[in-house]
Amino acid sequence: MKSGTIYSGVGGWTYEPWRGVFYPKGLPHTKELTYAGEHLTSIEVNGTFYGTMKPASFRKWASEVPDDFVFSLKGPRYAVNRRVLAEAGPSIQRFLESGITELGRKLGPLLWQFAPSKKFDEADFAAFLDLLPDKFDGHRLRHVVEVRNDSFKTPAFIALARKAGVAICYAEHDSYTEIADITADFVYARLQKGDEKLQAGYPPQALDAWATRARTWAQGGTPKDLPLIDKAPAGTPRDVFIYFIHEAKVRAPAAAMALIARLSG
Repeated sequence: MKSGTIYSGVGGWTYEPWRGVFYPKGLPHTKELTYAGEHLTSIEVNGTFYGTMKPASFRKWASEVPDDFVFSLKGPRYAVNRRVLAEAGPSIQRFLESGITELGRKLGPLLWQFAPSKKFDEADFAAFLDLLPDKFDGHRLRHVVEVRNDSFKTPAFIALARKAGVAICYAEHDSYTEIADITADFVYARLQKGDEKLQAGYPPQALDAWATRARTWAQGGTPKDLPLIDKAPAGTPRDVFIYFIHEAKVRAPAAAMALIARLSG
C-alpha cells in the first residue's frame, strides 16, 4: 500500500534538561542539533515565532542534519497576534524573505499558531489564508494553522482550509480545541499530554495508538477515534508530521524516538 513519509520530532533542540538525558553527558552544545538529527526525523522551530532569523542560520541548520530531515517553522507572532488578520501581509512577507528557503528540501510546513482568545471570523480568516502563498523563491510551501478557540469548530472553517489547501493542526491537549479534519495533502499533529514519570513520556499503548493513526493518515485514511467537524474526504497518501511538545518536555525526545521505532518495525 502506498504511503507518505511520517516524521516524528520535538520542539527545538536547545533545552538544558535534555543534557545528560537525551544528549550524552559532555556532548558539546554545538553538536546538539547534529545529534538530534541522527535520532529524530524532524524538529519544529519555535524561535522564528519570536524573532527574525538570518539566512546564514537556516543554511547552518540544514548543513548539520541528514538529507531526509525536515524542519517545520513557526510563523512570526506579528502575523498571528493581531486583531485584523487581513493586515498580516507585510509580516508574512518579511518572514518568507528572512531566508527560510535556505533550508532547501529540508524546509517543512510553516505553522501559524493562534492564541486561545482568537475567535473564528470567516471573512477575516479567509483573507489571512489568501495571504499564504503556495510557492516562494522557487520552493513549494506547506502551511498549517493551529487554532485554539472552540469557535473554529464549524464546517465553515473546515471548508475555508480545504479550499486554501492549508492543514489544520491536530492538537492533543487538555484544553485546546481538538480538530482532526484533513484539509491538505499532509497532516500535522502536536501531542501535548506527556507524563514526565514515564521513560518514553507516554504509555506504550498510547504510542502504539499513535503509530496506528500515523500509518492511517500516511496511507490516505482518517483515524476513526479522533473528532471530526465535517465528513472525511477521500484520501491519497500524504506526509505526516508528529511533534511531542511542551508537557513532560524532558521526555519528548524519548517519545519521538519510541514512535519512530514503532513505525520502522
